[in-house]
Amino acid sequence: MNVEAKIEPLKPKDFASDQEVRWCPGCGDYAIIKAMQKTLADIGAKRESTVFVSGIGCAARFPYYMSTYGFHTIHGRAAAISTGIKLANPGLDIWVASGDGDALSIGGNHLLHLLRRNVNLQFLLFNNEIYGLTKGQYSPTSRVGTRSPSTPLGSVESPVSACELALGAGARFVARSVDTQQKHLPEVFRRAHEHQGTSFVEILQNCIVYNDDVFAEFTAKDVAPDRQIHVAHGEPLIFGANQDKGLKVNPGTMSLDVVTIGEDGVTESDIMVHDETNPTLARMLASMEPPDDPVALGVLYCSPTETYDDNVLAQVQEAKDRIPDADLNEYLRRGHTWTV
Repeated sequence: MNVEAKIEPLKPKDFASDQEVRWCPGCGDYAIIKAMQKTLADIGAKRESTVFVSGIGCAARFPYYMSTYGFHTIHGRAAAISTGIKLANPGLDIWVASGDGDALSIGGNHLLHLLRRNVNLQFLLFNNEIYGLTKGQYSPTSRVGTRSPSTPLGSVESPVSACELALGAGARFVARSVDTQQKHLPEVFRRAHEHQGTSFVEILQNCIVYNDDVFAEFTAKDVAPDRQIHVAHGEPLIFGANQDKGLKVNPGTMSLDVVTIGEDGVTESDIMVHDETNPTLARMLASMEPPDDPVALGVLYCSPTETYDDNVLAQVQEAKDRIPDADLNEYLRRGHTWTV
């Protein structure tokens, strides 16, 4: 007699591998992996069909610590390798873990094409504005004036805005969160997973050793309410400790101005309502920086379209249907050939 075994839902701890987690004590990566394990349990992920792909850097250790399939690739190539994995096995659920240096410097070209192609996977950018693994050199997202072993007098380069770059490359899903926001981050991960296509998530993450408190100007508890705005589709862009500040479009500069409800005749009806399908609004939100503007967190843009992998596989099937008895060996040997 066959007895059907009851399969218990997986818990967050079931997605933790048996490897010792070895990041610096206090590193933001601990919070991110905790949020990820919770997310996988919440969405009912299967370990045997989940893959984590990484490049090089502190974030690249992610696959070792997850009880799923994983692939630790070479510097900057996680986007390219993950594209190949998805095309080879479309049923796999792929998460890419990459740092700001790995993704935006040596891997910038690959990330660009991943985003424009719209491969169906989730790309997580751990942004701590520094190279952590190689001992604190400045990265593509480091701010002007950043002092590091490679810029002892301060960086003179303008930093890359990760979300703006993703939008400019044609990403159809762009979101942002903070490592320590353990209610917000899993929700962003869940939304990213729901999206069909490349989901780009920037995670503002603290490097306690080489760039500690780089985001403190808007993440510290005493200033966070007035310097962060959590956006939600269909909801007015209101923030502040007293929920009395909002964002209003300035028609002259085509930017978002911070206004105070109740001052200068401003009412809640004057406040912009978030539309995550509006790419222009997403770019304005992505470009805001403290202290003059709040940092926008949440899903900035979500506008699904056909995925690259679906289109490629459909094209392959079309070719098979057109010539069902095609002989690959014959194709390889037709025309001019040489025997060596």
